[in-house]
Parts: sequence; C-alpha cells; structure tokens
Amino acid sequence: MHSGQPMKVSMAKKIAYAAPAYALAVIGIPVYVYIPKFYTDVVGINVTLLGYILFSVRIFDAVTDPVIGYLSDRTTSRFGRRRPYIALGSIFIAAAMFLLFNPPQAAPSFETIWFGVFIYALFLFWTVVTVPYESLGPEITFDYHERTTLFGIRDGFLIAGTLAAASSPALIQWIFGLPSNPSGERAKFFWISVVYAPLLIGTALWCVLSIREQAAQPTENSLGLGAGIRQVMHNKPFIILLAAYTISALGNNLPATLILFYVQYVLQSDFADLFLMEYFVTGIVFLPAWIWMSRRTGKKAAWLASMAINSGAFVGVFFLGPGDEIMYGVLVFLSGIGFGATLAIPSAIQADVIDYDELLTGERREGQYIGWWSISKKMAAAVGIGAGLSLLGLAGYVPNVEQSENVRFTLRVLYALVPSILNLAGLAIALAYPIDDKMHARIRQAIQDKSSGKKVVDPLTS
Repeated sequence: MHSGQPMKVSMAKKIAYAAPAYALAVIGIPVYVYIPKFYTDVVGINVTLLGYILFSVRIFDAVTDPVIGYLSDRTTSRFGRRRPYIALGSIFIAAAMFLLFNPPQAAPSFETIWFGVFIYALFLFWTVVTVPYESLGPEITFDYHERTTLFGIRDGFLIAGTLAAASSPALIQWIFGLPSNPSGERAKFFWISVVYAPLLIGTALWCVLSIREQAAQPTENSLGLGAGIRQVMHNKPFIILLAAYTISALGNNLPATLILFYVQYVLQSDFADLFLMEYFVTGIVFLPAWIWMSRRTGKKAAWLASMAINSGAFVGVFFLGPGDEIMYGVLVFLSGIGFGATLAIPSAIQADVIDYDELLTGERREGQYIGWWSISKKMAAAVGIGAGLSLLGLAGYVPNVEQSENVRFTLRVLYALVPSILNLAGLAIALAYPIDDKMHARIRQAIQDKSSGKKVVDPLTS
C-alpha cells in the first residue's frame, strides 16, 4: 500500500496519459458504429447472425475483464503493474484490427468465420490494454478535483478520436476518390486500418514511457480473486455507481449501434456522418464546462444533469420522420452537450470509490475495479448491439431497400424511446450515491490514519 497523498499532475503527463484514448477511439468507433453495417451490407453476413456474434463476443469480453484486472494488480515486473500490458497488447490490437477491417472476398460462411475469429481476437487484446490503461489513471493522482481534470482531458482525447473516426470514412472517400460501392467501402476500411493501427502502437508507447507507476505491492493478507470479488460487492458506493452507469450506458449504446440505420431509413437522410461529427464536436466543446461545473457543484450533480439532458433529447427524436433533419440536428446538439460528461465524470467518480475500497481492505485494487467497470460497459454494449441488431432483423430489416413501417417503428423505439427511459432510470439510481468532495477528504484522511496505526471508523457509517 502507498500513502496516496493528493498531488498535481503536469500537463505533459496528462496528455501522455490521454493520448492512447484518442487512438483507441478511432479504432473502437468503426467497430461499434461502422463495422456492423459494413459486414451486413457490403460483406454479406446475415444481420441477425451478426447480432448474435457481437452479443457473444461481448459476453466473452466481459468475463476476461476481472481476470486481467486481477492479474495486473498482482504483476510485479520491473516495468510496473500496468505498462507491460499496455505496450504489448497494443501491438496485438493493431494486428487484429487490420485483419478485421480487411476481410477477403469469399463465401458468406467463410466471411462469417473470419469476422468471428478476429472480432474475438480484437476484444481479447482490447481488454489486455484497456483494463490496465484505465487502472493507471486513478494511481496518477489522489486529488478529488485533479482527477476530474485528468479524466476530462483523457475523455476529451477520446471524443476527439471519436470525431476523427466519424469523419474518416467520408474524408478518405474524398481524398482517394473512392466510388460508393462495395469495392469503395472495402478500400475505405483498408486505409483506416493502415493509418490507425500504427497510431495505437505509437501512443501506447508514449504513455508507458512517460508515466511512472506509483509503487503498490500486494500485502501479506492480499485478497484472492474470489474474496476480492466478494469485497467489491460490499462496496456500497461502487454498487450504486455501477448500477446507475450500466443502465445509462445501455441507453447510450443503443443509439450508437443504430444511428446509421435510423438516419438512413427513418429520416431518409444521407448526412449521418455530419450528424455524428456534430455530436462529437459538441461533446468536446462543452467538456470544459462540465469539468468547471463538477468543481462548483460536485461530480454527482454534474452527472445527473448530463443524464437528464440526454433523456430529454432522445424523447424528441422518437417523433421525427422524413424531412426532419433540422430538428434532428437540434436534438443531436442537445444530446452532444451531455455526451462529454457521461464519459469523464463517471470515471472520476469511480476513482473515488476505489479509494474507499483501500480504506476497507488496505490494498490498491484498481485493476479489479476497472475490470468490473469494463464488464458494465461491455455488457451494456453487448445488449445494445445484440438486442438492437437482432430485434431489427426480427422486425424484417433487409439491407439497401426501403424498409417496412414495422422496421421504421422498431428503429424509432430502440434508437430514441428506450434510451430515454434508461437514462432516467440511471439518474434515479445515481441519486443515492454518497461520496462528495467533503466525504472523499474524510476517506483519504482515514486511510492515512489507518496506515499510521490509528484506529479509524468508516466515514460513510459514522
């Protein structure tokens, strides 16, 4: 265990830590948003089968998260606990991404196997990188507000990467003069992989060479994996946070999965890329405002406000149809305001509940907590992708034709109404979260007192 005194972090280190988030986003967004439609409409995989594969890989992905977190917590190499995973894992992500984005032209059955193999490989190594990478963040500083800034910068880079990912297909098509046909679509994904695979490796190396981990060794009475899981379940603030975040994240993953389908078949618009760019640019622009707000009102209040904004915006989207592009643009702008906060603030809150775990157990177990956090994110994505695409297929979706009224109604419900309800549910649960800046200061002081041999009481129960 280490002292964990609050500390400031230089801007250079904040940027070095944030850089991999940019590269992970420019790879991740195509996987979440573009790859499903690419493999159904261009490669020729059945949409329902694709939904099942994506759902299963998310389940597999979630299972590996606490294991990798546990292993990284207990890694004692001379390079640190987290950095070896980040450096080596990024190389394997880049390789899997290149193969996934460049399938051979073959029979649909072979294409399905190809997709299954490399989507599983991508998500396995994604876990190897992201769980240790996100675990590194809470170790960089223990200052309540400094964490908000650190994670705000990291997630600003993530949003910037998301913006780059959203604009890349159209930009690459324009630069290379690619046709709007299957061969042109394949060429776009080739160039995306050529540019962004090396970028991930480079930013990961920059991060691990710039950030020095704080010493934190397992104690003599270190909890095993099973006991550690049980202890996590006794961390009430974390359970509240996890439940609220999971439900809210599900509400955010459904629109991410279905936006291309919604814009094309409900709005009957060709401007999906522009709407995505508007959403991400708005998120970047308003992120500093959310950081400012969280410093003034607290992280919890800012997060609640962002979920309320998202819920209201999505309700409006349900009532739109062909020709409503301007109104949709307005609602995209409103939901984009809340977007940055839904990324940065929960991560900053999560770092505080890890501190509370240190008080309860005497250990720094960022890896295990990030593992459970990753399970939450990935299960939300699994349900969002699996349910979204599967229900779309069951409603009668057929690629590249005018859709039936049943399909369009299903899209409106899944893209707009369900996310709004889920964000409201997440908001209601988050109201019970108990740690503010004053309580966090009491927790950090109790940790110091306990390490000095003093008898302490739990600030949350005293």
